[in-house]
Amino acid sequence: MNYPEPIQRLVDELNKLPGVGPKTAQRLAFHLLNRPPDEARRLAGAITEARERVGHCSTCYNLTDQDPCRVCSDGRRDRSCLCVVEEAKDVAAVEKTREYRGLYHVLQGCISPMDGIGPDDLRIKELLDRLRAGEVREVILATNPDVEGEATALYIGRLLKPLGLKVTRLARGLPMGGDLEYADEVTLGKALEGRREI
Repeated sequence: MNYPEPIQRLVDELNKLPGVGPKTAQRLAFHLLNRPPDEARRLAGAITEARERVGHCSTCYNLTDQDPCRVCSDGRRDRSCLCVVEEAKDVAAVEKTREYRGLYHVLQGCISPMDGIGPDDLRIKELLDRLRAGEVREVILATNPDVEGEATALYIGRLLKPLGLKVTRLARGLPMGGDLEYADEVTLGKALEGRREI
């Protein structure tokens, strides 16, 4: 369908968002066009403000509007424990659990040779520099449980071994409320491997 140029541009830009296909982009565009003009201005303003005011923490590389970020500057956090994650959204996921009170280090990606991303493209050097300061005693490798995340965790684990730190990996297994019959072999195998006494 040939839309007027401003509508087509809006659809094309929305279509670039992750998880938004052409039909969803079209629905979003028409939704925005049917809303009051001040709603569109607020949305555009929020996007612009976020892009201008949000950057990376100089300590942990999480997204933040202050430097250092709120987690790094919180004196109540356990500075002996460092959770290494791939992306800033992973920090938000861990924080939602309200179980972890340590600090973070955001790698800003994972090792992925297929995408041309190697160890030098990540914040691994900065991680090693932080750990050499001597305050951290345990590193939790909380990369995703996929091929790239596992490769990244193994690579970092090998680098950390000589430092004499306790290095742990997030447990893997069955989700709460899940059925055994729907679990894939790898997930079920990891659940069996990580079983504990009750």
